[in-house]
Amino acid sequence: LSKPSFLNFGSMQPKHTSPDLSVLLKSVPPIDQIGEQERISKIQTRSLKGPAKLQGLRMALSMIDLTTLEGKDTPSKVRQLCYKAQNLHCQSPELPTVAAVCVYPTMVGVAKKALIHSSIKVASVSTAFPSGQAPFEVKKLDTLYAIEHGADEIDMVISRGHFLAGEYNYVFDEIAAIKALCGTARLKVIFETGELDSLDQVRRISDLAIAAGADFIKTSTGKIQPAATFPVVYTMLGAIKDHHDRTGQMIGMKPAGGISSSKIALQHLLLVKEVLGDAWLTNEWYRFGASSLANDLLMQYQKQLTGKYQSASYFSID
Repeated sequence: LSKPSFLNFGSMQPKHTSPDLSVLLKSVPPIDQIGEQERISKIQTRSLKGPAKLQGLRMALSMIDLTTLEGKDTPSKVRQLCYKAQNLHCQSPELPTVAAVCVYPTMVGVAKKALIHSSIKVASVSTAFPSGQAPFEVKKLDTLYAIEHGADEIDMVISRGHFLAGEYNYVFDEIAAIKALCGTARLKVIFETGELDSLDQVRRISDLAIAAGADFIKTSTGKIQPAATFPVVYTMLGAIKDHHDRTGQMIGMKPAGGISSSKIALQHLLLVKEVLGDAWLTNEWYRFGASSLANDLLMQYQKQLTGKYQSASYFSID
């Protein structure tokens, strides 16, 4: 049998690309947790009403990476998810589509075909998601398979064990190597913040991932709690802001895990506006990793239009 084209590459050993990270890591500012929480608390007391809430709900819907990442995923389930991504609610044709559908590499081809007539992106997890516990050779194959089958975006997990052991060069090199494989596909780097020890660690990996070439930084796989908490997201937004202030380069943000209600999603958008400004309030630079959030946003949207909640049975599960 001939070898698949995604196997046709040279050495699978990651090259040492990291600069002297000591300067970068020494410049990482400590986290003022009390100050952060005070600012977050003020934002959480705000609420959106009327037209502003409708606008926020539509915006949040347009930022969703509609996700199915289960061992029981089938082509039929993925095709149904892709249909929902394009047709969120038959009674509201004015609604946007979601930003992307996120699947395992083996389902990328199915999703790509189902979304061929839409502008919705196909995102794929890679690098031995969700644990990241695999040799680099396997992670490279994982990523190349997704790219070969049409993934527009790659959501990679970092090697948390290496990071927590202080092996920062290893983590930097791995991110940079996966970025080099992506070509035109955008790279989202998942930290799995529930496995990190502190907000200082969250800030450290944020700066390191951005320096290594991340297009987006992402909180979590959605498999471990806590995930996208407000302090974690605020810390990551701060890293993005500081990088933009220094370089003028925009980096995207994707909170994932535990964001299932409209109220929380809208508070996240207020947080983005407060820290980064309006330029990030687009699905080009901000995403929600979610499977159940879409339905709650749709229910809230219909409530704003009609004054009544619709039953959850009016909305598809997948």
